[in-house]
Amino acid sequence: MVVPRRGFLTLGLLALLGTATLAHAEPASIVVASTTSTEQSGLFKHILPAFEAKTGIAVKVVALGTGQALDAARRGDADVVLVHDRPAEDAFVAQGFAKARFDVMYNDFVLVGPKSDPAGAKGTDITAALTKIAAAKAPFVSRGDRSGTHSAELRSWKEAGIDLPAVKGDWYRDVGQGMGPALNTASALNAYILADRGTWLSFKNRGDLAILVEGDKRLFNPYGVMLVNPDKHPTVKAKEGQAFIDWLVSPEGQASIAAYRIGGEQLFFPSATARTP
Repeated sequence: MVVPRRGFLTLGLLALLGTATLAHAEPASIVVASTTSTEQSGLFKHILPAFEAKTGIAVKVVALGTGQALDAARRGDADVVLVHDRPAEDAFVAQGFAKARFDVMYNDFVLVGPKSDPAGAKGTDITAALTKIAAAKAPFVSRGDRSGTHSAELRSWKEAGIDLPAVKGDWYRDVGQGMGPALNTASALNAYILADRGTWLSFKNRGDLAILVEGDKRLFNPYGVMLVNPDKHPTVKAKEGQAFIDWLVSPEGQASIAAYRIGGEQLFFPSATARTP
């Protein structure tokens, strides 16, 4: 029998113990690819401390437009995706990048514009408003970033019967940015813009802008959450990611979402009772 020298044994044990200690000390964490609206509205800052305190799982939010968030998830660069473009979410599941989608919450889109309303867009019909804006060639700011808000805007132009590529000119400003920067541009230009209500309520630099169109059922804005399929990307932290989803749709998570308010106004409304596979 060969007995290892004591020095080598001690060094080996120390290395092993050091590795074990390091592994034990490393906290559990997940990456959530989400929309700029959930991050810039302040929702994550409100709800994540409660989840992290309960589970010990740290959450890193990567805020992107919905299209970019889904692309990141397709590449395996996120464990969970929380976005708001239902057709794109359904396609994500159909393509096998997630096994299920769960309703989390909803709010609505609003058309914001100058209080003077030079196009006469004010009302409750989004397609009528866009028709007037296009006819007047009134300044309009588009996010242009493949986000859920951008997709909703493009659908609204189409529903209004407007061939946007054919009619847009200098009056239509495509900024390719998130909701906050796009609102800043609209404020600076005193322009119209489609925004999610949550970001608008948290937005400080409003200038002369105000909500001009709201209440149209076509402006309904649902959010869904999905675990990235670990069969596609084995690096996905499925256990921790599912824990986050389970918390979001639990009574505790839903109550936390409902409790988030600015100036007494609720930004997001829980909807987890309706789960859709």
